[in-house]
This record gives sequence, C-alpha cells and structure tokens, in this order.
Amino acid sequence: MKYKVIEKSNPLRLAESKKQYASPVNTGKFTIKDFAREIAGRSSLTRGDIENVLNNFVDVLPPFLKLGLSVQLGEFGTMRLTLSSEGVPADEKFDASKIKGTKLVFTPGTDLKAALKDIFFEEA
Repeated sequence: MKYKVIEKSNPLRLAESKKQYASPVNTGKFTIKDFAREIAGRSSLTRGDIENVLNNFVDVLPPFLKLGLSVQLGEFGTMRLTLSSEGVPADEKFDASKIKGTKLVFTPGTDLKAALKDIFFEEA
C-alpha cells in the first residue's frame, strides 16, 4: 500500500510545531464489475453457490485494499484502508516504521444511508 507524508498540527496543542504523519494514497477504484470479472471463473449461482461467491469475495477483497484501492460496491458503499502513524518532527525523516497499523473504513452508499435514517431507538 502506498502512502504520502503530510504535516499536521495537533488541534489540542496548537503551540507545538507540526509533525509528519502517514496518509494513504488512493490509487483508484475497484468496482462491482471488476469483482465480477475476478469471481466469474470461481462460481456459478445457486443458493449454495451464493455462499461460495461471498466467500470468494472475502478472499479477493484484501489484496485490492492493500494496493490502496478504494473498493466500490455499487449502492452498498465503498471500503478503503486508512493508516495510523507516529508523528515525526518536520526536520526529521519519516519512514514506514512509524506506521502503526491500518483500519478498514466503510462509507455507505446514498441509498443504504437513506434506508438507515428512520432508525428507532428504544431503551432496553
């Protein structure tokens, strides 16, 4: 996965100098059609085969996220990885050893988001 180094201020400590952090580079999108091409050679469709397709989806998803692609799943939404890293003073060299990990972020599509607006909350 590719990253770029950016300088940021700590919003809680504005008097401190900026530090360098890793920021993921989005290298493009990978769509449902792209997934269909990837999975096409692995499955046919019946009830049991749908489970097969979903399992294949889980198998093919991580490599594309690791490449820095945001994976677009049609109206369902988009998945992407983000990075967390230690900050490095601006006068020091930032390197990949400062990256502490990744987190999977899901952004729901507009239809899914709209379908979830009418949630009713009830105390248990």
